[in-house]
This record gives sequence, structure tokens and C-alpha cells, in this order.
Amino acid sequence: MGTAAFGKTRQEPLHPRLRAQRGRPLQPRRAVSTVDVPQEEWYSMPVPAIVEPEVVAAVQEQLQENRRHARQSRRGALYLLQGLLQCQHCGYAYYGKRLSPSARKGKPRAYAYYRCLGTDAYRFGGERVCQNTQVRTDLLDVAVWQEVCTLLAHPERLAEEYRRRLQPETRAKRTSLATAEAQIGKLRQGVARLIDSYAEGLIDKDEFEPRLIRLRQRLARLEEQRQAGADEAALQTE
Repeated sequence: MGTAAFGKTRQEPLHPRLRAQRGRPLQPRRAVSTVDVPQEEWYSMPVPAIVEPEVVAAVQEQLQENRRHARQSRRGALYLLQGLLQCQHCGYAYYGKRLSPSARKGKPRAYAYYRCLGTDAYRFGGERVCQNTQVRTDLLDVAVWQEVCTLLAHPERLAEEYRRRLQPETRAKRTSLATAEAQIGKLRQGVARLIDSYAEGLIDKDEFEPRLIRLRQRLARLEEQRQAGADEAALQTE
């Protein structure tokens, strides 16, 4: 319509997550979340228009009408462990699947099955990639829930496992921070010696300035790495 906007999103400290995304760590490298900014806070600027305002208004009106008539699923989560199970054989997720009328044989069944995505041939060009069997939802839900209750009754087991998993990573980061500190100290000494050499007339200006710039650039990179490592360590401690 002839207007562009800047600042439609902003970054905030990482919001709590129920679980990590598949194949990704629970704590990402950049501990931030991107959130939408209210439209009244956007920064607008004029640009060449490519669509008439009347067309945009008509489209928005039609979209609102489509939303009113859309068939939205309001069932929510039907199965306790949906989205949490992962196949040990192929790594795909398990999903909940109800029994078909033919499988029920006319009898009421209060359970369904958790089924591996890899066993669905239609998803992979007609050939399944996994032979793992499906499992009844009621039996697996009870088994997992009992284990959860056991862990909650003995929280020291959770704390011990958490510390065990953190220990190697924490040691590595401490070593990295110590190395960065040592390198920063050496670079600062080098900068001081270089300045002393220039002040004493041992090197001329043409040689002094490029070397000083390179040293300060290396020093700035190391200080950024050190700060990033310190931030990660503080986040882990928290």
C-alpha cells in the first residue's frame, strides 16, 4: 500500500520451553526468543505502492470471513504422550491412532495405539522405513506415569542425573574461559610492549599503527568470546 514497517519483532530472553525441539538442544546457542511487537509500536516508512488500499481492505475482510467459517480442531491433546515418544529404531515420532471399526469388531475399546511414523508406508513412497510395532496407549501411559511418580518421590535422583550430564560440559566451558583469560592477558601485554617500543622510538609509526590495530581486533574478538562463555556459564548455573 506504499508503507513498509520496521521493528515488527523483537528479541527477549529465552522463554521457558516444555521440551526441546527434535534434534536440537533444550538450551539453544542464542538464548533469546523472537516475539511480535504491537502494530502501534512499528516504525513506518513510505515505499512505492504495488497494491491499492481498496484491494488490501477487501482481502483482509475476506480473511476475517474465512476465519469465522474455518473448521478449527478444538479436541486438544488426545493422548498423554503424543509428541513426546521417539522410536528407538528409526528416530521418528510416535503418534496416537484410534482403532478402526473393523479392528474393534463391534466392541467398545477404551484405548488406542501409539504408532511410529516410520511404519506408515504412504509417508515414504510406498515403503515403510521402520518395522517397530505399535503399543497400546493405556498400557504405556500407566507405565510412564508410574515412573514419573517414582522420580517425583525421589527428587535426588533427578538432581544427581542433572549434575552428571552437566559436569563434562561445565568443565569444558571452564577450560575455555580460562584459556580465553590467558590469551587476553598475553594480548594486553603485547599491546603494552608495542606502545612502549613506539614511545622509545624502536619502531616507526608506519609499522606501529597496523600492528596495534591487529592486536586490538584480536583482543576484541577474544573478549567477545569470553563474555559469551561467561553468559552461558551463568545461564547454566541459574
